[in-house]
Amino acid sequence: MKKEDLRIVFLGTPEFAVESLDLLVREGFNIVGVVTMPDKPAGRGHRMFESPVKLYAKEHGLKLMQPVKLKDPEFVSELQSLDADLFIVIAFRMLPEVVWQMPRLGTFNLHAALLPRYRGAAPINWAVINGDTETGVTTFFLKHEIDTGDIISQERVEILPTDNVGDVHDKLMHLGATLTLDTVNHILKGDLVTIPQDKLLTEGAETSLAPKIFKETCHIDWTLPAVRVHNLVRGLSPYPCAWTELYDATDNEGGAIYNLKVLETRVTDGDGSATPGCVISRDGGLIVACGEGAIEILRLQPAGKKAMTAAEFLRGARMPKSTVAR
Repeated sequence: MKKEDLRIVFLGTPEFAVESLDLLVREGFNIVGVVTMPDKPAGRGHRMFESPVKLYAKEHGLKLMQPVKLKDPEFVSELQSLDADLFIVIAFRMLPEVVWQMPRLGTFNLHAALLPRYRGAAPINWAVINGDTETGVTTFFLKHEIDTGDIISQERVEILPTDNVGDVHDKLMHLGATLTLDTVNHILKGDLVTIPQDKLLTEGAETSLAPKIFKETCHIDWTLPAVRVHNLVRGLSPYPCAWTELYDATDNEGGAIYNLKVLETRVTDGDGSATPGCVISRDGGLIVACGEGAIEILRLQPAGKKAMTAAEFLRGARMPKSTVAR
C-alpha cells in the first residue's frame, strides 16, 4: 500500500498534537478526517475558543468533526463512513471501544512519557516536578485500560536542570512528531514489533501515575526542601504556574497582602533557624525559607498584573518585616 492510500483519522486538540498532524500532511499522508474537542468559551469575554488542531484542519481544508459525545450514534456512523485504516490519537480524550476498535490497522496513541512511567493526563508536568533528568515519548496501541497498551516505539530526551515544563513540552512535541511519522511508516510497511507493558514491568521497569493538575497541586508547600519547591515551580511554568500568598504574620485576622504566581526560582542558602515560609530577604532579592534551604524567587506575577522580575515587584511592594509566604 502507498502512503496516499492509507486512510488516517487524526484525533487531537492542543498545539502538541498539531506538530504531528502537520508532519503527516507535509509527508503526503491521506488524512481523511480530523476529530477535536468542541469549541468552548474562554477568557473574560467568554469568546468561543477553537482548538489549535481545529484551526490547522480548517486552514488545510481537512474534514473536521467536533463531537460532544464520542458514543453519539451519528458521530460513530460518520467515522465509519470514512472507511479509515488507522486512527492516531494525540492529547485527546479517552476513546470508547466502539471508536478505537474501528480501523482495521488499529488505533495508536502518542504519549509524552516513557511508558509505563507517568500514565495519565499530565506526564510532562510530573516528570519535571519529580526532578527527573530524562523523559521521552511513546507510541502504543490502545486497549481498555488507559495508557496500558502494547508499546510500538519510544524515544528519549534529557531534561536539563534549567528546563521548565514549557521547554520540555516543546522538545517532546518535536520528538513526538518524528516518532509518530516513524510509527506510521512501520505500520505501512507491516514490520512492527510491539512490546507488552506487562513484560517491561516484569523486567524491572517502574510504573507511576501522572494525574491531572489542579489548583491545589500548584500551591507551594514551603515546609518542603528547597529543591522540591524549585522543581514544582519548574514543572508548572509557564502554565498553570505554582502559587503562594504573602501575609503579615503579626496580623492574625488580616487577609493575604499579595497573591503571587511564581514563574522562576533558584535554590539558595537559607537561614537554618528561619521558619519555613518566612521571607528572609527582600533587599538583594526575594528569598523564602524552606524546610531545607531556601528559594530565591526570580520572576513572578501578582494577581491582576503582568509577569515581572522579583526586583521590579519589590520596588513597589508593601511588605512588613514579618511577611511570610503560605
